[in-house]
Amino acid sequence: MQPAPDPFVQADTHDLVLRAEPASVRAALLAVTAVSPVADLSPDLRGTVELVLAEVLNNVAEHAYADSAGHVAVTVALQPGVLWCEVVDEGAPMPGSTLPEGRLPKDDLPEGGFGWHLIRTMTRDLQYRRQRGTNRLTFIIPLQE
Repeated sequence: MQPAPDPFVQADTHDLVLRAEPASVRAALLAVTAVSPVADLSPDLRGTVELVLAEVLNNVAEHAYADSAGHVAVTVALQPGVLWCEVVDEGAPMPGSTLPEGRLPKDDLPEGGFGWHLIRTMTRDLQYRRQRGTNRLTFIIPLQE
C-alpha cells in the first residue's frame, strides 16, 4: 500500500496563523485572498474560498474558543484541479467528535443556521479529526467553475 500523497509536494502553498476572533478572521480572509495561490484564481473561485474559510474560521472563533482565546492555523495548497485546505486549532472538540450534518432548517433560518450546509455544498473530501489536542479540518475546493 502506498502512502497518501503529500499535499505540499510541488504545490503552491500559503500558511497563516491568526487569533480566533472576528477582527483577526476578517484580516486573515483579506490576507489569504490577496496572495498566491488564492489570488491567482478567478473572482468566483476566490469568493468561494473566502466564503468557506469565513464560515470555518468564524465557527472556530465562536465555538471552539467560546470561553477562551486561541489561535488557528490555515494552510491552502494549489494542486491539480483543486485547492486543498487545512484548518487547525486547539479549541474545544466538535460535539461528538463529528462534523455537523449541515442540513438546512425547514422553517426560518436562524442566525448562522446554514454555515455547515454551505461548507458541505462548496467543498469536497471534508474531514475532521481530533488529534493530540487539536482539531484538524481538511477539505478541497474544486477549481472547475
